[in-house]
Amino acid sequence: MKKYVSIILTLSLVKLIIQWLGNRNYGFHRDELLHLSVSEHLSWGYMEFPPFIAFLGKISYWLFDYSLLGVRLFPTLAGVGILIVCCLIAKELGGTSKAIFLAGICTLAFLPFYRNHTLFQPVAFDQLFWTLGFYFIIKFMNSQHKKFLILFGITLGLGLMNKYTIIVWAFGVFIGLFFYQKGNLFKNKWLYIAALLAFLIFLPNIFWQAQNDFPILKHLQALKDHQLDDIHPMDFGLEQLEYPFTLLISLVGLVALLVDKNLKKYKAIGVATIVIFSTMWFLNSKAYYVFAIYPVLFASGAVKIEALFLKKPVWVYVIALITLAPSVFFIPELTPILPIEKYVTYAQLESENGRFELKGDYADMFGWESQVQLVDSVYQSLSVQEKNNCVLWAENYGEAGALKIIGKKYKLPNPISRHGSFWTWGFGNKNADVWISLGNEKESVESVFEEVELVKIITHKYAIGEENGIPLYICRKPKVDIEKWWKDYEDHIFD
Repeated sequence: MKKYVSIILTLSLVKLIIQWLGNRNYGFHRDELLHLSVSEHLSWGYMEFPPFIAFLGKISYWLFDYSLLGVRLFPTLAGVGILIVCCLIAKELGGTSKAIFLAGICTLAFLPFYRNHTLFQPVAFDQLFWTLGFYFIIKFMNSQHKKFLILFGITLGLGLMNKYTIIVWAFGVFIGLFFYQKGNLFKNKWLYIAALLAFLIFLPNIFWQAQNDFPILKHLQALKDHQLDDIHPMDFGLEQLEYPFTLLISLVGLVALLVDKNLKKYKAIGVATIVIFSTMWFLNSKAYYVFAIYPVLFASGAVKIEALFLKKPVWVYVIALITLAPSVFFIPELTPILPIEKYVTYAQLESENGRFELKGDYADMFGWESQVQLVDSVYQSLSVQEKNNCVLWAENYGEAGALKIIGKKYKLPNPISRHGSFWTWGFGNKNADVWISLGNEKESVESVFEEVELVKIITHKYAIGEENGIPLYICRKPKVDIEKWWKDYEDHIFD
């Protein structure tokens, strides 16, 4: 292994530097603000996701406060970990230096990973757990040592506490293992001990879901109604074609796992990836849900390509160059390594009415600071008595997260919102004298309060459309029962 360390460390350093450059720029994404907000309400579950991201958010806060670089260090480390494990899988599959190099290059060249490994979201950790899971299965196949089944169980358990989509991965692995030694592994008690260990790790979240009437079911239904139903079935497959060079290597890897005489021992892995991919497509999932299967296919593809060019190894480096070179130009589209003014030039964006239409992720990183500043200016204009009896009411989790996380440096009170997990944390002081409303439309605030004063319509030249032109109101004298008004909204918290 020592002779491969320099290759792996060099590629890992390149990955780390690129992600680090991107982590510095712009601001928090709305999803990051939500994930940091839930970290201030540690629990065994949340309305939208399991608790792993919240625990990481709390660790991030302890180590770095709410620093953008500090928070994004965690998904970046997950991304570096994926690259390292991908290289280790290539070694376990029989590859040597050139296969390990090509496997790492594929990970660097796969553009979606730059986006996934920038944002503080469960996605990066989901991909890491999938890749680690495959690695431990392959290690077990090579060694027959029970410790790798135990590590597999721990990985699955942690994965379940991070993102529920790993259930599809586990299903694919379950089917795939029937193709390993004719299913003899299912006679091994340590496989069931590993499954039990995963279940015990996941059990607190199951209890939490039961105690809260399984909100995951409501969230999945809302996701289906508002997002997945709008996805054309062909989009899932077509999006995989957007990355042709890495896709080609992964297809070589898949075929090799299924039919190559040197890799037939690992046929179960190939079958598992087919089952996972097919299941995700059948469920009309978002395309990025399945990106986590690629590292193991990059590794097997690299091993096969190394074997094909054993007598002409220079071609492995040529393939690596052809794979990586086209991706370099597009990296600024996926992680913000360019300052926004340079990105606008790079992307050839034109200003319309003083605004630039950034892509969704980047647009979701702008506007939050200015919103908080405006809310703070209104809050500071209140008397001492009004400040002590004031509620900040945000329309969605992005605005609420901004007030909660960015608002800390302004010493603003915790906000309320009826969106997602924020709804579970309650309505604050129902007898408040003053309510500052951020983002709620006129009809919404007028249905609750007798006195409504528009302070400002908030605009931002880079912010996403739904956060541009939003109203800021001062409201007084509620005309409804706040507690009932809050409770009655329960069926709409995912709208």
